[in-house]
Amino acid sequence: MPKQTFTAAEASRALGISLDTLRRWDRAGRIRVERDAANRRVVPASEVERLRGEDGSVVFSARNRFRGVVRAIEVDGLLAKVEIDVTEPARVVAIITRESAEELALKPGMSAAGVVKSTSVMVER
Repeated sequence: MPKQTFTAAEASRALGISLDTLRRWDRAGRIRVERDAANRRVVPASEVERLRGEDGSVVFSARNRFRGVVRAIEVDGLLAKVEIDVTEPARVVAIITRESAEELALKPGMSAAGVVKSTSVMVER
């Protein structure tokens, strides 16, 4: 039988975020958590699935993933500039290869995520 709940540490690993981020999301109401008998956070499996996206796969180990809508794509030679309006009042801009943009089949108005790790911004669908 599949796991029904995750500890906070398990959920943060499954989501590719830090435990501190999970706690902040809880306080901000961005993630639904429950409390066990010892008042520890437990996260329903359905909530982890909701936050992981449509297919539930996590490819990157990055801690910060910003889901949003593609605003624009500018292709110039081998590079493509992708602008994503994220759910916070912000925008993520990434310079990726043209081949990557074509493989992702990005179009303005579609869902995408900017994945921030160190000083790099990656794009996933």
